[in-house]
This record gives sequence, structure tokens and C-alpha cells, in this order.
Amino acid sequence: MTRRADFNAEDWSTVVNGPLYAGMRVISADRGGRLRETAAMGRVYQEARERHGESELLDELIKSPPSIDLDQLRVAGGDIAALASRQLREASRIIEAKATASEIEDYKRFVWTVAQAVAHAHKEGGFLGVGGKPVSDAENQALDEISAALGDPRPAGNDPLAPKAPVRASSENCSPVRSSASPRGG
Repeated sequence: MTRRADFNAEDWSTVVNGPLYAGMRVISADRGGRLRETAAMGRVYQEARERHGESELLDELIKSPPSIDLDQLRVAGGDIAALASRQLREASRIIEAKATASEIEDYKRFVWTVAQAVAHAHKEGGFLGVGGKPVSDAENQALDEISAALGDPRPAGNDPLAPKAPVRASSENCSPVRSSASPRGG
């Protein structure tokens, strides 16, 4: 088992900040919904706290408050996308060097869960909640960048850590709606 004591302060900070950078990358992808998206990030951390004991490394990670290094953000010219990718690659490198295979998977899945929760927290586009997309194209691009930086952490199958996706209606479970302009027989 890998513990916080196995990391130096700088490496631990990089690992702890990984989920925050992933969430901020998705939040910065599109305008609107920042409050809901930030709250969604907090809920993922809260749910992880409630599952205390499943992963000692994650237990210690969520006890450590993450932060964004404003100096690094300035050096990156305010480009959160580039900074997030760099931070996530570095966090992955550190985790892969120190943790067990299962802890590596747990960490990457947690980061991915944060990013997914943020992406699904706010419907993009539409008007007054009608229409729009659950995840915008820009958010999907951000998710692709996060996935690439982490080495594709997307869980296969039924993952209990994955955020709950909204149920979408399909033609199989909805009856057709007739338009008033449709001709009626008879």
C-alpha cells in the first residue's frame, strides 16, 4: 500500500492537485454553469470521503486540500488546458512510479470521475433549460485531453465511481408525438 509518506512534498502536491486540474480544465472549456460544475467537483470528493477505506491512497488524497499554483498558471500564459495536461501527465508519472497497479487505477479513475462529473453538471446550449447538450463539444475535447494525459483511464463496464449519467429518452421508450400540422386521417 502506498501512503502519503512515500512521496516528497512536491510530488504529493502534484498528485493531490491532479483531480482539481482535471475539473478546472473541463470548467474552463465552456462558458456558463461554473457554479454547478464546481459543486459537482465537490460532490465527487464528498462521495469519495463517504467510501473511506476502499483505497488508503485515495483516503489520504481527499484529506489533502488541492490548490492551483497561480505562478504556474501565469507562466503558462493563463492556458489552463496546457497546464492541466502537463500537471496530469506529471501526476500520472509520479503515481505510476510509486503506487501499486490497483492504486494507479483508483487514482486515474478518481481523476476521470471528477472530470466526468463536471462535464455532466450543466447542460450546454439551449434556452431556459430546454434543448442543449449534456456535454458540449468543447467539454468533450477537454475530456479527450484529460484521457490522453492520464493514459485513457475510462472505466470499462459498470463502474461504481463513475458519475450517474442522465437517462436519455430513445425512440424505443417514447411514443411518437403528433404535430398539430400533421394531417389526420379520416
